[in-house]
Order: sequence, then structure tokens, then C-alpha cells
Amino acid sequence: MKKVYLLILFISFSSFAQKTFDNIKSEKLGEERRITIGLPASYEANKDKKYPVLYLLDGDYLFDPFSGAVSYGNYWDDIPEMIIIGIHQNKDGERFDDTTIDQNTGLPFEKGANFFEFIGAELIPYIEKKYRTSPFRIIAGHDLTAGFANFYLYKEKSIFNAYICLSPELANKMEVRIPEKFAKIKEPIFFYLSAADGDIKKIKEPIDKLNSNIKIANNPLVNYKYEVFKGTTHYTEVLHSIPSALYQIFEVYRPINSAEYNDKIAVLQSGYAEYLENKYNTMSQVLGVQIPVRMSDFKVIENIILRNNAYSELGKMAEIGNVNYPKAMLGEYELGLMYEKQGDPKHASKKYQNASQMEPIGDLNKDMMYEKIDEMNTLAKKK
Repeated sequence: MKKVYLLILFISFSSFAQKTFDNIKSEKLGEERRITIGLPASYEANKDKKYPVLYLLDGDYLFDPFSGAVSYGNYWDDIPEMIIIGIHQNKDGERFDDTTIDQNTGLPFEKGANFFEFIGAELIPYIEKKYRTSPFRIIAGHDLTAGFANFYLYKEKSIFNAYICLSPELANKMEVRIPEKFAKIKEPIFFYLSAADGDIKKIKEPIDKLNSNIKIANNPLVNYKYEVFKGTTHYTEVLHSIPSALYQIFEVYRPINSAEYNDKIAVLQSGYAEYLENKYNTMSQVLGVQIPVRMSDFKVIENIILRNNAYSELGKMAEIGNVNYPKAMLGEYELGLMYEKQGDPKHASKKYQNASQMEPIGDLNKDMMYEKIDEMNTLAKKK
């Protein structure tokens, strides 16, 4: 019952995105290939926004569950909006032709080599020319196609930033080649790997070896997660893996929650404002997602600064406020708060006065600023 509910939930939320179809004429394949395109709900309304792109092999059956999971996560602001591209592979044994490999070399071969080039040389440029995309690309697949997706890791520079491999059928030597690649990587990359406890031995054993070897490589630039789902089959584990994979990749995007607060912020002795700045810089530089600092996150950091009497950090908070909300009173308010807490009501009053002439934001408004001005002026007279 729970599995059915998850499926209905994922599919029902897919209505948030615009779903269309397209046919791409491919010289590499010598034919047209059909794709499904899912555009975010905000795509037409926000003409300047760029979006990460999720490329789905086996798009015929992976598109809806991925689209639903993305839409659900975005509804709670845990996952950013993204463009989803599902590649159709269900016609006349396409997925088997697309994943053809040389059993001796363990590399794409003949039709598999053509399909490999189709994605990198034709599909990605086509999508990036037609749509507003950010530089962050994800590729996902299941069994044969999950294993095939990993071939892009063999390139000197991976064209994908994140890989979602659901019960992959690994090519010859892949359980060794991928960790060797990870040991040398010099840029951040995300790799999610999953299996079902019901997977057959032929699939499960190479996955376990791959997991062990990745752990030995132990490169901090590789954001890696491996999960085996109990009580699942080769097919039902997919619905468990999809949200887990997306939440792993976009962990830093999520608003600050209790776990992040307790594990990463509360343990700091200083540098709270810097933590906030780094969180959003990582979103932009690594994930290609640019959003203003959420006011909820801003208040969390402000509160811990005040609780720990780290008042000088309010100056950094003012900088963050001015960068993200240049017309709002947030930055000037933070400076006023800093001077107030440091016992300088005269300078605090001036900053609150400046703030009163700017746009309200969150729980900050003109009436509050006027009250602060009166309070600071009274304190200044007593000095």
C-alpha cells in the first residue's frame, strides 16, 4: 500500500511541470530520437532564471516518478526547480542497442558508441541552445542504462555533475575504473548508487565491489551515497531511491533544518555569518542555483549570533543583507543592531534611521524602526 501511495504521490505532483515531447534528428544515430521535456512551472513567468537539467535514460518509465519527486521536493523548497529530459528507449529494443558494449574492453561499442556520442554531442547542445539551462547537469538510469551512464565518468572531464545509478548492471572492470577516476577528480561531483536486497547476484556483487572501492578512494570532492533497500525488488527499489538521490545531491539547497543547525552550526565557535554566505555560494558555484538568502535562514544565523554574543558578525550579516536585498532595510537594520548590542546607541540610531527610509522585509517595518530610533535616542541621552 505504501509503495502504491508513493507512486500516486509522485505522478500527481508531476502536474506542476509543463510536459511536452520533441523529436531530435540525430546524425550519430542515423534516425530521430523522441524525448520528453518537463519544464518548471515558473519557466515562462521568470524569463531570466536558468535551471539545472536532469537527463533521464529509460525516460519512458523514469520520467514521471522523477518529475513527481522533483515537484514534491520543490513544493517544500527542499529541491530547486529543474528541466527534466527523458530519453525514449522502448521502441524495437532501443535500450539494448543503446547500451551495446564491447565485452573485452568494457566500453561502448557500435550502436552503444553512437548513442554515447548522441547524448554528449547532440542532445545536450540541443537542449542548452533551446532552453535556459544552468551549468549543472544530472544523469540517471536504471540497470542497463544506469551502468551505461557511468561511461561519462571515464572522460577526462565529466560532462555531468551528478550521477544517479539505480541497480546498475556494471560493465567489465567498471567497479575498478570508477574508483580510480574518483581518486583523481579535482572538481566536486555527486554519485548516488542504490540496489535492492532482491537484486540477483549477477547485479549485486559488482555493485558491492564498486561501493567498497569507492570508499577506499575516499576523495572528499566526491559526494557519495550508497543504499540497499530491504524488502524491495530490482524494480520497486527505484521509487525509494529517487527522492533519496535528489535530496543527497541538493542537500545544501535545503533551508536550514534542525539537523543542519545541530550538526554544523551550533558546534561552531564563530563564523556563523560566513557559514551562511558559504552555503549560498555553494548553491551558486556547485549546483548552479542562484537564489537570494532565505529570510528564514538569515534569522536562524542572526539568532545564534545574538545568543552567543558574537555581535561583530552582524556587520557581515549586513553585507549579506545588502547583497541579497539591496533595496530593503535588512542591511542597515543589522548594522543598527550591531551598534546597539555593542553599547553605541548614537550610531545605532543613525542606522535605524537609514533603515526606516528603505523597503520593509520579513518582520522588519517602518514602525519597528521608529521605535528603535526612539529607544536609541533615549539611551544616548542617558550617557
